[in-house]
Amino acid sequence: MSLSARPLEKMPVTDKIVVRCRKGDVRAFRELYDAYSKAMYNICLRMTGHTSDAEDILQEAFVQVFKNLEKLSSDTSLTAWIKRIVVNHCLSYLRKKKMYFEEVGDETDVMEEREVDESEHSMTVSAVKEAISQLPDGYRTVLNLYIFEEYSHREIASMLGISESTAKTQFMRAKEKVRQLVKQNANINK
Repeated sequence: MSLSARPLEKMPVTDKIVVRCRKGDVRAFRELYDAYSKAMYNICLRMTGHTSDAEDILQEAFVQVFKNLEKLSSDTSLTAWIKRIVVNHCLSYLRKKKMYFEEVGDETDVMEEREVDESEHSMTVSAVKEAISQLPDGYRTVLNLYIFEEYSHREIASMLGISESTAKTQFMRAKEKVRQLVKQNANINK
């Protein structure tokens, strides 16, 4: 059953907004944007590391969302659909910037996570955010897709056109680099 075929009063709020958007209701477009823009902006900012780039990508992504609302099927989560569009725009932007990955072959052993004594240095949220923003694009992208966007290494590899072992290695190296940067920044601020 399509969204517009169900009685409007029995629909969730987001579905009602989609129906109104499909009918050209300008206020509904604003409501949809207001409901999702902050969370999607945060994805853009985490992925790009720059506010101006995040703002531009967010706007481009929402233009695509609004243009393609007719393609949204009733069995697809609106949030997941919008998130996928935003992530794809971020990845497209990063590809244009020539995001770099150290490719490892499938025969290469994937780095194992080492045990870290977290008590050796304090990791505040702001310190971790700052460290993540300092990562090279490839590391930051894989780390964000895995931790915050909850994609598997296989999905990340497919999205980025790299091997699964490369995605895993990039993630491990990114985590290690974040630890180093947090420790380094903590020592500087002493």
